[in-house]
Amino acid sequence: MSFSIQPSDHDFAKALAALKEGGIVAYPTETFYGLAVDPSNDRAIASLYELKKREGRKALSLLVPNLEYLSGFVSLCPSYKKLIYAFWPGPLTLIFPVLTNVSAKLCGDRKDIAIRVSSNTIAQRLCTSWGRAITATSANISGEPALVSADEVKSLWGNNIDYILDGGVTPGGCASTIVRCNDSKRECHFIREGAICCEAIINILPSNYTICKG
Repeated sequence: MSFSIQPSDHDFAKALAALKEGGIVAYPTETFYGLAVDPSNDRAIASLYELKKREGRKALSLLVPNLEYLSGFVSLCPSYKKLIYAFWPGPLTLIFPVLTNVSAKLCGDRKDIAIRVSSNTIAQRLCTSWGRAITATSANISGEPALVSADEVKSLWGNNIDYILDGGVTPGGCASTIVRCNDSKRECHFIREGAICCEAIINILPSNYTICKG
């Protein structure tokens, strides 16, 4: 069971100040709590990897404020336009070929990047107020269970997090669904089935697409 709390203007101002200073901010999403840093700050990215004990070869995902901002990161293929129209804002993460203006430190050993627009009002306000992308990695140690409340975040991280936007208890359940589409090959790869089921996504895509799971 989830319940929400709305942070004050002061809370958001503190969170934004922490991001500007290269800090790490925890915030709620429509699934679990996430960790935000400025993705243009390589030192902040390194701190986030170290905090989560995340392997450097594993990429970090991003939240973006809106579809218009997305065009600065990636180019949209027709299948992604359909999926975005159907499921954004929401728990669908799409994997895009990365453009040259994205820090290589975000991408690990890959040449692509995972992006979504959150439907959580607090995550949306944080991202919109920031005015550009923030990281969207889950607020846990890599490989450990995801966290659903600010209290859990505080218990795990203590003062290692620069600011926590307390939004109450998130729904938890499944994390976002992650897919990668290749329009030239007419393929859709399900990297992770999560809050949005495969069937719902398949129903949006052209019928001649090959669906690959795992």
